[in-house]
This record gives sequence, structure tokens and C-alpha cells, in this order.
Amino acid sequence: MTKMSPTKVVIYVVCILLAVLSIMPFWIMFVNSTRSTVEIQGGISLLPSSHFMSNLSILLNKGFNPMVGFVNSFAIAAGATLCGVYFSSLTAYALVAYHFKARQAFFTFIMCVLMIPAQVSAIGFYQFMYQLHWVNSIWPLILPSIAAPAMVFFMRQYLLSTLSIEMVEAARIDGSGEFATFNRIILPLMAPAIATQAIFAFVGSWNSLFTPMILLTSKDRYTMPIMVNLLRGDIYRTEFGSIYLGLAMTSLPLFVVYFLLSRYIIAGVALGGVKE
Repeated sequence: MTKMSPTKVVIYVVCILLAVLSIMPFWIMFVNSTRSTVEIQGGISLLPSSHFMSNLSILLNKGFNPMVGFVNSFAIAAGATLCGVYFSSLTAYALVAYHFKARQAFFTFIMCVLMIPAQVSAIGFYQFMYQLHWVNSIWPLILPSIAAPAMVFFMRQYLLSTLSIEMVEAARIDGSGEFATFNRIILPLMAPAIATQAIFAFVGSWNSLFTPMILLTSKDRYTMPIMVNLLRGDIYRTEFGSIYLGLAMTSLPLFVVYFLLSRYIIAGVALGGVKE
């Protein structure tokens, strides 16, 4: 049995500590979802309690409908993620594979848009959606993700390091159309980058609260973050156990998405085009 060097021991210890620190907040959240308000106010505990069903009863009695929230949140997050990763990949591919005079100016414009906070354009965006009669609709929360400057930047940088133009030219010589080349060759090549951005896009869209709070007005359109935020509106007594349970239910799909896509990131590290 080989002896482990002190350097490796330190590395493993640091990695274990970082893993524990990363997992601890989520564990405390799940534990608090099984505790009563009095127990939560008494201090932190790492062991589950026996108030899960009572917290669930309080949660449902407050008008919290997890099925409606899950369906709405998943529809918005999945639609925004698919639109974002596909059209951002398409834009990044155009910026790398095609040579035109305004290419650098177009990329600079995209980076300038990246610096504009969403809150600045919120009023104008709401007025525009009102004129389109899209208030209280999920479409304004999905379609704008087509223009995702940060995702375009990430995809472009990935393609610059992995894409071989000779591969694209060979596909064109073989008679492949531009969209066929992109869908059959470029997208599989970008699988690690797409998986990475899909995680970020899904989490960001799922946890989004500001824009849905502005646009969604009826309860049957509420997303999970809106429902959890409304749980804090009780002025007489705040049931922290039910709030933590709502947060835990909101977080579960994010863990599922991460575990489904993380293997593509790890397995795809060695993937890429052959560069000469």
C-alpha cells in the first residue's frame, strides 16, 4: 500500500472541508423544514425533527400550491434554457465561423448590452409587454432569453478554443447545409459548454423573482419563488418551518438538473475539435 504524500493529504483535507462547507447550508435548510418555528428560533441543529407534516399542513393552508408552482417554474425555466443555449450557440458560431466587416462591432455591441442591468429597463419592458397583451403570460419570461449576452460570450470563447474551421469547410464541400452543419456537428462539439450554461440558465430562470413578480398577476401563473416569497407576508406569525419547507421544495429540481447535466461537463472536458 503506497504511502500518501503530505501534499496530497492537505489537498484532500481542503477539498473535504470545502465540500462540507458547500453542502452545509442545504443540509440546514432541509433539516429546518422538519423543525418547528420555536425550534428554529432556538438555534441551529444538524438533526431532523418531527414537524415535517405540520409544516406541510401549514404550507398548504396558506394557499401554497406546489404542483402549480412546479409546472409554471419548470415551463419557464426549461423554455428559457432551451432558447438561451440554442440561440446563443448559434450566435457564437456565427461570430467565429463567418468573417464579415461588422463582426467585431457586433460582438462589442453584445458586450455593451451585457452591462445594462435588468432593473433599468424593467418599466419599458413592462410597457412593451402590456402593449403586446402579454402581461400575466409566461412568454415574456421565456422569449427574451434568446438574447443572452453572457451566454454568447461564453460560447464564443469555447468555440475559439475548440472549433476547427477545416471541419466546417469539409462539411460544406460534402454538401451539408449551414443549419445541418450546426445541428449535427457544432452542437455535439459544444456539449460541455452547453451543459454548463444550461445549468446556470436553468437555475437563474428557476430562481428569478423580480421579473415574474412584475408580470404575473394571477395565482395560477405564480412560480415557486413567488409562492415562497408570499409566505413571508403573515404579519401576525411567521412560520419559519413552512418557509424552509417551501425553500427546500423549490431547490429540489435544481439538484436534479445539476446531477443530470454535470456528467456531461466532466465527460466532455476532453472533447473538442482537432486544432492544427
